[in-house]
Amino acid sequence: MKALKLLAVAGLMAISTLALAAAPVAAGTAAAAPGAAQVKAAYDLLAAMQAEKLTRTVAGGSKFPNEQQRLAFMAKLDKVPATEVYNRLAAPVAKLVSAETAVEMTRFYQSSYGRKVLQKTYNGGPSMYDDAPKPTPAEKAELAKPAYMKADKEFQAARPAIRHEVFVLVSELAKAK
Repeated sequence: MKALKLLAVAGLMAISTLALAAAPVAAGTAAAAPGAAQVKAAYDLLAAMQAEKLTRTVAGGSKFPNEQQRLAFMAKLDKVPATEVYNRLAAPVAKLVSAETAVEMTRFYQSSYGRKVLQKTYNGGPSMYDDAPKPTPAEKAELAKPAYMKADKEFQAARPAIRHEVFVLVSELAKAK
């Protein structure tokens, strides 16, 4: 019993030490508000990745009390202009990705391969295997560039948080009259 208590205390100390070590980092990122250039870069990224379609995807996966309410909300969402989605998500997304990452990922989504990826993402049906578009040799060379690789790594890490921000927006739109 004494050994269990010691292990529990040691675990709490380890967790609290990690929390204290991470606190300045979290506080530093939360305190720094994104600048206008970073918000603009995030806006451009959201437009390039067609965030209004991501909003519909998140809304479609949300739970509604009944089918009529789901259909009513989807009809309401259809009336929301894409620019409003970008405007409302730009500041939260700017806090999640750097301006450099936003610019690089905007360039990617505007490329021919990026457009193929978006087409598959938003218009492809469910699949049991990886049927992602195959890049051409020139597209592979672009994907191998260090700037893209760094931006993609940061963007993939931020993707769940971006999806959460989209969910928050969907929730706000659902509550609005």
